Amino acid sequence: MRSSDTTASLPPVALIAGPTASGKSDCAVALAHAVERTGRRAVVINADSAQVYADLSVLSARPSSEEMGGIEHRLFGSWDGATACSAADWATEARHAIADVHASGGVPILVGGTGLYLRTLIDGIAPVPPIAPAIRAEVRAMQVAEAHLALTRLDPDRAAALNPADATRVARALEVVQSTGRTLAEWQTDRIGAIGGSIALHAAVLLPPRDWLYERCDRRFALMLERGALAEVEALLARRLDPALPVMRAIGVPEIAGHLAGEWDLAETQRRGAQATRNYAKRQYTWFRNQPPPGWTRVPSQNYDVATIFEVLLRH
Repeated sequence: MRSSDTTASLPPVALIAGPTASGKSDCAVALAHAVERTGRRAVVINADSAQVYADLSVLSARPSSEEMGGIEHRLFGSWDGATACSAADWATEARHAIADVHASGGVPILVGGTGLYLRTLIDGIAPVPPIAPAIRAEVRAMQVAEAHLALTRLDPDRAAALNPADATRVARALEVVQSTGRTLAEWQTDRIGAIGGSIALHAAVLLPPRDWLYERCDRRFALMLERGALAEVEALLARRLDPALPVMRAIGVPEIAGHLAGEWDLAETQRRGAQATRNYAKRQYTWFRNQPPPGWTRVPSQNYDVATIFEVLLRH
């Protein structure tokens, strides 16, 4: 992904990224207020793959009206859970939202922890055509070892780079090369839809101490149970959606579904949900520590000053 670009001639976009429970939403609202004190409009745009779903208000920790602090928020709860929101889907809507805010002279503030969403928006996406249904069905029916062996014959470089047990990525690489005749790497050299070269990106990654972060994960899941997460999942299950949909696999949904089915008690539900949240936060923490470019400001403390982090942005 591109590093921050402070070229004055390009329209600004702020980005606040980091693992779940790191305080991104509060930081985004604080920055929005700081931007508005300079006389410009600010709009917070969601970049979290759980918060896009209307069905997941509580479990995604979607900001409440009070927490939004009078700042306009977009792409929160914008997708019905019955429709999967891919990175390309989200990036398309995010581009429209960013352009609309820029047209009014405002500053878009992206906030979220879904790295694939951010990478797709900033760097673009490979224009892989739809996979032939028959090929997809054939590949997905394979055992992972069989699929990896087939991938080794057709795309040895990708096969060597992947964990042979990673069923999802092995299947994706195999179905692409079988369906299109081109490897995934070949498609990825021709990305489309990137906005990184047309904006001045002011990015910060919140990476607070892990013990503080994990304690927040535990406390937040407990609060979710108190604030209606059980009823939220019960309503979701009543829709009888495809269990493979992202909304059905979101953190907390399987854990609470097990409780509602009588498989474990509420205390075990809280333990499992908190552990799943910590595991997710750990994966995000590792990704955001290593993957974004050096130009993205790392914020290693839970105590920060948005005016210092975004000093250049706030001077414009």
